[in-house]
Amino acid sequence: MFERLREDINCVFERDPAARSRLEIITTYPGVHALLFHRLTHKLWNVGFKWVARWLSSFARWFTGVEIHPGASIGRRFFIDHGMGVVIGETAEIGDDCTLYHGVTLGGTSWKKGKRHPTLGDDVVVGAGAKILGPVTISSGARIGSNAVVLKDVGPGNTVVGVPGRIIKDKKTELERKRKAIADKIGFDAYGMHDEMPDPVANAINNMLDHMHAMDQRLERMCGAIKSLGAEIVDTKLPDLGPCEISSAVASDIDKETEEQTDKVDAKERRGEE
Repeated sequence: MFERLREDINCVFERDPAARSRLEIITTYPGVHALLFHRLTHKLWNVGFKWVARWLSSFARWFTGVEIHPGASIGRRFFIDHGMGVVIGETAEIGDDCTLYHGVTLGGTSWKKGKRHPTLGDDVVVGAGAKILGPVTISSGARIGSNAVVLKDVGPGNTVVGVPGRIIKDKKTELERKRKAIADKIGFDAYGMHDEMPDPVANAINNMLDHMHAMDQRLERMCGAIKSLGAEIVDTKLPDLGPCEISSAVASDIDKETEEQTDKVDAKERRGEE
């Protein structure tokens, strides 16, 4: 028992830089409290004291803000950060070294008895507000982005974002994979977020803009070829598309450069007027 508790405390130190002492973790971390309650209720559930297990789990939900059904199976070094609003269903199975953030739901999509909740492999990170519904399997090493809704199985090491969840394809080079492996030794992907998770809508718009740029360049070459044959083409001034790019979170560097250039032009005009 004390070995498992020591593991729980150590994994908090590894995954939460805000943790300062063992006393602080034991007394103030609701995720740790919820896990300790679950270990007791899970044993009671398995030996047949189901009402007592459910009553204690209800008390734990009131005390911690985390609802874990006594029938759920949870592995070692499991960490719930912040905790509030986490729901883990009866037939959910969670492997070792998994991390859940606040607002995560491991829920069911059916009223039928039997396996109806998700199965998480080892080293899975589920970001804040994510919902994993139904008897799906999230394989080891997967990352579920914040607020994603997952309804299908996820392969090993895949990253899922969006509603419904979309798997982001791995386009890393061998060098980037090595860098990622080193980064994994240093830390982990907080909230299931990292640089592999662009906004799917912004990504689609960027692809359209790239296509427009390519078509614009092709038309310019065609016009040049026609002019070289002696034909006359009326030149119509078209607005320059520029290196358009949609950023889903913050203003892009291109926007900043454009603003700087505009400020420089305005400054020159003011000096000319003077």
